[in-house]
Amino acid sequence: MITPVILCGGSGTRLWPRSRKIKPKPFLPLVGDNTLFEAALLRCDGQADFGPAMIVTGAAHLDHVTEQLIDPEHTGIIIEPEGKNTAAAIALAALRLPADAIMLVCPSDHHIGDVAAFQSAARAAAALAAKDWLVAFGIAATAPETGYGYLKQGEAIPDSQGHRVERFIEKPDLARARAFLADGGYSWNGGIFAFRAGHFLDELARHRPALAAAVRASVEQGTVDGNKFHPDPIAFGQIEGESVDYAVMENTERAAMVPATMAWSDIGNWQALHEALDKDEIGNAVRGRVELKNCSNVLVHTDGPRVSVVGASNLIVVVDGDDIMICTSEGAQLVGKLEGAANQ
Repeated sequence: MITPVILCGGSGTRLWPRSRKIKPKPFLPLVGDNTLFEAALLRCDGQADFGPAMIVTGAAHLDHVTEQLIDPEHTGIIIEPEGKNTAAAIALAALRLPADAIMLVCPSDHHIGDVAAFQSAARAAAALAAKDWLVAFGIAATAPETGYGYLKQGEAIPDSQGHRVERFIEKPDLARARAFLADGGYSWNGGIFAFRAGHFLDELARHRPALAAAVRASVEQGTVDGNKFHPDPIAFGQIEGESVDYAVMENTERAAMVPATMAWSDIGNWQALHEALDKDEIGNAVRGRVELKNCSNVLVHTDGPRVSVVGASNLIVVVDGDDIMICTSEGAQLVGKLEGAANQ
């Protein structure tokens, strides 16, 4: 049985003005009618070998989480006292599960277009995790992206669909990203993992003993409120936050990867959302009351006011209440640095 562990955090400033601190992108219906968080739950819901999900979130997002749960009665929620990055968040979930539980760690704010391919990769990863591999999804690279980390595929692991991870690579410059794409042996690291809970905790204690001890203390001193668990804030506050990649994956000798070609996107900015959406024959995608004339490769999102665009190409227009954001496709990467996004 695979336990989905859904990590729910962040402020989503790169999708301002639609995404805001009070309601960031996991809880918005950006692709289709479901929110990204609901879609993350639905990818695993109802499958015979997937159990109830466990959510790790912060108090600021708790109301959104509880409103959008698919199965509130059977879903566990861990409420972090403060954000301490992914290693601590995953450790909290691992400590609340049996040692032999297989965790499928998923961000709550990604889009996956091919759900069947995701489920197939999850089962392959779970089979490796049961043999005490720490497994990352190696997402098929389709462009020389400089905003993602990469995995270099190593030797095949016998009797499995996986490979060893030869190397983890941080976000490359464009020349290296193009070389990775041409090589064919590199995949994107999308932050989706499978672990056996007990083995993950052992590896965390081996490589980051202080972090592991602080998380364990916060759980031992934590409190239960129905299906919600509150780690002790004082013990949790002692943690020096670190990503699971730095803390564990780049240090373990048991790092593995399974290939995943599943129409994945982290929806990291408005241009990434545009690429993930269904478009007309000349690349336009709209939501709300929109009129386009002689436009190509234009994205318009409006929550009310009518938006008309004439003779534009490679343009993004977003209207949310009193805020209007207009940028080019290239400028989408800078939206999170706007004053409005910073003060959302």
